[in-house]
Amino acid sequence: MAGSRFICVDGDRLDTETAYRLVVGCVAPRPVAWITTVDGEGRVNAAPFSSYNYVATSPPMLAINIAARAGDGLIKDTARNIARSREFVVNVATEHNFELMHRSAQEYPPEVSEVEALGIPLLPSRHVKPPRIAISPVQMECRLDQVVVLGRGINTLYIGEVVAFHLSDEVYDGQRVDTERMRPIARLGGPFYAGLGEIFHRPMLQRPPGGEGWAQPVRENSDRP
Repeated sequence: MAGSRFICVDGDRLDTETAYRLVVGCVAPRPVAWITTVDGEGRVNAAPFSSYNYVATSPPMLAINIAARAGDGLIKDTARNIARSREFVVNVATEHNFELMHRSAQEYPPEVSEVEALGIPLLPSRHVKPPRIAISPVQMECRLDQVVVLGRGINTLYIGEVVAFHLSDEVYDGQRVDTERMRPIARLGGPFYAGLGEIFHRPMLQRPPGGEGWAQPVRENSDRP
């Protein structure tokens, strides 16, 4: 990119729509959390969110940013259900379940269950009421830990502690999750998604917890006293 000309866009002058287009275009790819929740009537909601990542490992915690609905500014069903029950399940979106996951992003009325409308298969959870999505190879049961209202109040961050991991033996060998076999889907800007594509291997240069993938650097001239 040497020699490129840059256009500076000042953040404090942006309207919400322009800021959204810039952020989702620049921060990519983003993992997709396919979240299941249960409403006060017992209906199961399933919806994907890509403003999502892990934020802690001791204990394991996930964070999902859920914005108000663009059309009317109302709280989304997933956010309402999490705030009410303080429970949710994050199911990993993959190439295998991609089409069904994408269709569940449509705005259904609150009284309509995406699970029932789309025929999404479920499994019972162990510690929380919301069920797991059976066609996801990784499902993480979560209990709400914190709610953080961000910026001008359009976005709210929901931080949950993972109280149970459910891992398919097709992607988990008892120690490690094989991301390549999992085939996760990532979100890009606009109407675009992406798969894993080419995978690059480099040794870890800082030791992570447990030392996974870390190789201690060899000192230069280590054969000298």
